[in-house]
Amino acid sequence: MTKELWHQGRVAIVTGGTAGIGLEIARTLVARGAKVAIGGRRNVEEYDSLSHEGFLIDQLNVCEVDSVERFVGSVTAHYGEPGILVNAAGVSVHHEVCGHSDDDWDLVIQTNLNGPFKMIRACLPSMLASGWGRIVNIASTAANTAVATHAAYCASKAGLLGLTRAVALEGAGRGVTCTSVSPTWVETDMLRNSIELMANRSGQSLEVQRQEIAASNPQNRLVQPQEIAELASFMCSDLSPALTMEDVQVNAGAHW
Repeated sequence: MTKELWHQGRVAIVTGGTAGIGLEIARTLVARGAKVAIGGRRNVEEYDSLSHEGFLIDQLNVCEVDSVERFVGSVTAHYGEPGILVNAAGVSVHHEVCGHSDDDWDLVIQTNLNGPFKMIRACLPSMLASGWGRIVNIASTAANTAVATHAAYCASKAGLLGLTRAVALEGAGRGVTCTSVSPTWVETDMLRNSIELMANRSGQSLEVQRQEIAASNPQNRLVQPQEIAELASFMCSDLSPALTMEDVQVNAGAHW
């Protein structure tokens, strides 16, 4: 089976698919034959630039049950039951625990952990019924280590690994796999925003701050979104039936 046919005819949902890692995964799945639906919190009209790339685009807030159920129902009506789910929606905030607001904590946990749970709960029954499904959760190296000022992010991603393992066991005997991918720093708009924030706090230039982050791993580089997309694409294919309950770290040799 060639790469171009890996996902021929499969229906895929990619949360967080309007930017960053999620968008690159969505593009890769489309290129390999999948019918891909992506969702974002903003109005659909604001994603006009993506409307010609072969996606079904609809509004989706993974934190809200009604939004999740409406989105999955819309995808099912348009394409059929989803067989692939990639949970790539994510947020991060920079706060020390002392002074960390409840609102910011709740936003991160709701988006990064509760959101994937709600999406899996909505998509898993049809996968189990059909005897085939692929669920990939985009976690982080932060799930296995930690850094100060990222308590909510680390907690949410660690929880996501536990959810991944539990779902993998539930689907193991019925053709459904569940895995996670844990990248280190990936060059996305989300990272660029973090670099700007860190540069403002440190007084360094954006380029110096970027180089400092790149130098934090032995490869002295930032991981590119396409690297994550290629891995996720394989994990969503028929070539990986035994790859489940696994967290694959794309860490460039670094712990974080």
